[in-house]
Amino acid sequence: MAFTTINLSPSLKLVTNNNGFVGFSKSFLPSNLFLGNSSFSLAALSFTSNHQSSGRHNINGSRWSSTAFRCFAQKSEPSVSVDGHGSKDTSERVVVLVIGGGGREHALCYALQRSPSCDAVFCAPGNAGISSSGNATCIPDLDISDSSVVVSFCRKWSVGLVVVGPEAPLVSGLANDLVEAGIPTFGPSAEAAALEGSKNFMKSICDKYGIPTAKYQTFSDASAAKQYIKEQGAPIVIKADGLAAGKGVVVAMTLEEAYEAVDSMLVDGIFGSAGCQVIVEEFLEGEEASFFALVDGENAIPLESAQDHKRVGDGDTGPNTGGMGAYSPAPVLNKELQSLVMESIILPTVKGMSAEGCKFVGVLYAGLMIEKKSGLPKLIEYNVRFGDPECQVLMVRLESDLAKVLLAACKGELEGVSLNWSPGSAMVVVMASKGYPGSYEKGTVIQNLEEAELVASSVKIFHAGTALDSDGSFIATGGRVLGITAKGRDLEEARDRAYQAVEEINWPEGFYRQDIGWRALPQKQFAT
Repeated sequence: MAFTTINLSPSLKLVTNNNGFVGFSKSFLPSNLFLGNSSFSLAALSFTSNHQSSGRHNINGSRWSSTAFRCFAQKSEPSVSVDGHGSKDTSERVVVLVIGGGGREHALCYALQRSPSCDAVFCAPGNAGISSSGNATCIPDLDISDSSVVVSFCRKWSVGLVVVGPEAPLVSGLANDLVEAGIPTFGPSAEAAALEGSKNFMKSICDKYGIPTAKYQTFSDASAAKQYIKEQGAPIVIKADGLAAGKGVVVAMTLEEAYEAVDSMLVDGIFGSAGCQVIVEEFLEGEEASFFALVDGENAIPLESAQDHKRVGDGDTGPNTGGMGAYSPAPVLNKELQSLVMESIILPTVKGMSAEGCKFVGVLYAGLMIEKKSGLPKLIEYNVRFGDPECQVLMVRLESDLAKVLLAACKGELEGVSLNWSPGSAMVVVMASKGYPGSYEKGTVIQNLEEAELVASSVKIFHAGTALDSDGSFIATGGRVLGITAKGRDLEEARDRAYQAVEEINWPEGFYRQDIGWRALPQKQFAT
């Protein structure tokens, strides 16, 4: 019988034969390392793993979850995948580390795990839902704020691609340190991440390279800001310059609201150093949309369109949140508008950042306003990572090999690449803790998640803020907690499936918007 040895890291080897898994040549492995999509035999022990299983097995003294680590057992040769040109190529499969622990990261792990070129997915810190779903091996104790620790982990486990989910590690320079260590990293340098880390920097790039955006002024003095606001009138928008966890934007409908927002940021310092400067921006009337593009430093390719719902309440009422739901595609962004966004906003930004000496590698997330008066797109803001919850609907629709595409971006090889998407639509409904975006109770029990995912085969629940209690039950640990996602032949079917799944979930302390997709669907769909 022929045996094949696969090197997973300098100190870890997997030995396989034609019939499947034989064993590891190292006795210690992470206690929750996942194996999946294969049948294995080891001595007298046999088991079959699948995505629905949650059973744990003891192999060579280690505890294992058989739910889903894309394994090396059945394939000893490199995988064959299809590139953006439609041709087949042979390439080594890669171990991926996803940085973050929210719903966006769960969706990325889900898509990466399905990638033919991906052998294994780690997620740090991850969360209980990611771990239990089997979409990744979570490493909760990895200190992602310490670049040297992350680099050491990548070297130990032969990580060939790091995907950074949240903005904070990017702004603090994690990608710089990983790239310097020779580890391919999908995410911009700290210098390029200033597109999100400083709204004033983003606006200055728009000014210099002719990118359409709202008229604005930047202030560090409250009196000067108020004088400008008085001259411009309301409604008007006040933004903290730096990162404020999605809470640094106030759409003031009156002068009093605007003055209050200025005082809270510049005088009271509610956002600390992030609010030392404020951007006072004209109010744009129209329809918001999210546009995403993968960037390799010089080239950019668009992702499918999506639309978020920022306000906490039905009918787009109440304060802004991190996002209460999304759908894809967004009818407001037709093909003509998408081309216009690429030509007038995305590509000038990519070329401008390159000219400034800080090439952007990663995903550019453009928050757009399709102006009511002109019908043309203007840039509201840039994010330098996938949106949340837009990432959820994009990842369930993506049919291309995500790991392969992101690695191509890291290598500057996106030119000519195209992406494949499932037909139809997808929708995600966010379930949040009552009180969000204000104060809320933590530790409330969530039940019937498995039943909810059985509503339809296209339903997938992404976890954003969950943990397991001592009884093994899921509990809420954050404001936005779950993203109930579904695909359908059209948006109406996706919506019906998502809300059917939501209704199965037993969580009295949670709430959700009941009108996700209202701009794109007939109003009768939301009649009570």
